[in-house]
Amino acid sequence: MPALITYQTPVLADWVDYNGHLRDAFYLLIFSYATDAFMDRIGLDSDNRSASGNSLFTLECHLNYLHEVKLGTPVWVQTQVIGHDRKRLHLYHSLHREGFAEVLAASEQMLLHVDLAGPKSAPFADAVVQRLLGIVSQQQDLPAAEFVGRVIGLPK
Repeated sequence: MPALITYQTPVLADWVDYNGHLRDAFYLLIFSYATDAFMDRIGLDSDNRSASGNSLFTLECHLNYLHEVKLGTPVWVQTQVIGHDRKRLHLYHSLHREGFAEVLAASEQMLLHVDLAGPKSAPFADAVVQRLLGIVSQQQDLPAAEFVGRVIGLPK
């Protein structure tokens, strides 16, 4: 499977800082939009969320800023499923631009499927699991995600 592109956008003027670079918070915004698009792809779109009362909540997010991104640059997010179980989804997003082979930024995320009436964790519906399994199957030959499992800390 070629890379699963979940979101594309130019870097907007409201998103850049005094240096003309994408502000740190807007990297996360772009990855958040990619997660929304991924939710649509697996059947957790707005209609499904309204009908089922279920959604995904982000439990943890690691964000790696690797290269600067400037105003107006067209970028896209590639999304890879690292793993999932009955209630959780482990995603890896990477940010890219044309003509630059290296990853611009990477975000590893752990998401929880939630019954909003609780709110409390809830198992994925069978249809969602089937879509996830299909994506995982298509991604089995992708190279390992480069920026997964990293830890922040100063040497002791």
